[in-house]
Amino acid sequence: MKRYNTADLRKLQIINLCDGSCLGYATDFEFEAEPECGRMLALVVGGSNGFFGIGRRDDLVIPWRLIECIGEDTILVRISKGDFNSCFCPCKPGKKKGKL
Repeated sequence: MKRYNTADLRKLQIINLCDGSCLGYATDFEFEAEPECGRMLALVVGGSNGFFGIGRRDDLVIPWRLIECIGEDTILVRISKGDFNSCFCPCKPGKKKGKL
């Protein structure tokens, strides 16, 4: 079993198997709170700020259960249309992220 560090995962393009779209690259990660577990809970694809804040896109939080495969060049995920809206997380200063 290959081991990855977060720097390696940030370099892999994330592809949705349901529609073939490229979702971007992981910009952040969510981990289990207990240090002895160290289990990854989700990948976060950072939203864009747009042009002078216009067209801002919220962060996309991809729960670990939706990750199908981590390969040499890509991370394959399966996010159906029904799951997609629940993965968006509005990230505003001082606002906590929602639960997965």
